[in-house]
Amino acid sequence: MRKMLAALAVFAYSLALLPGGSVVKIHDIEDLSAIKKQAGVSAELEACHTAVLDAGRKYVVEGHVPLEALAKLVSTAPDIRGIATPGMPAGSLGMGDDPNARYDVLAFFGTAAESPAVFYEAGKP
Repeated sequence: MRKMLAALAVFAYSLALLPGGSVVKIHDIEDLSAIKKQAGVSAELEACHTAVLDAGRKYVVEGHVPLEALAKLVSTAPDIRGIATPGMPAGSLGMGDDPNARYDVLAFFGTAAESPAVFYEAGKP
């Protein structure tokens, strides 16, 4: 996981991943723009951290993506570049972890030709 310096919400997000058996390596970087560009994360999808999930194939995970969306990503193995929770939504994992918080997790393809699409709807009953 790559993050900007002093991003405490990222630390909280990382801690939430550990009970599931994930190995989390954190790299503090002052400017993530080159990492995000290489990963295919457009400006509209940006958040405070960028990670790579190795689930048999590698996916980019941008921002405070809920554990349920990560589980869906692993179980369905879609042909996408990655998933993103743009910005830092209040109530998202690492930002208060409110199960009723509503926000979208978007799938993206890493090219300008394909627009992001809703992959998971957090907080939806």
